[in-house]
Amino acid sequence: MISQKGSHQKWHHPDGRQVIVAGHGSKPIPPGTLKAIIQGSGLDADDFR
Repeated sequence: MISQKGSHQKWHHPDGRQVIVAGHGSKPIPPGTLKAIIQGSGLDADDFR
């Protein structure tokens, strides 16, 4: 994690990828938000199953 503004955390990988994740405690992540996080991470959706 490189920075945080409110509930949003910015994560950065040494290879240049970055993703912003909104932390909302124990609430479920909406499907569209999860899809955006996965796409932003540069990983395959199967890595999260």
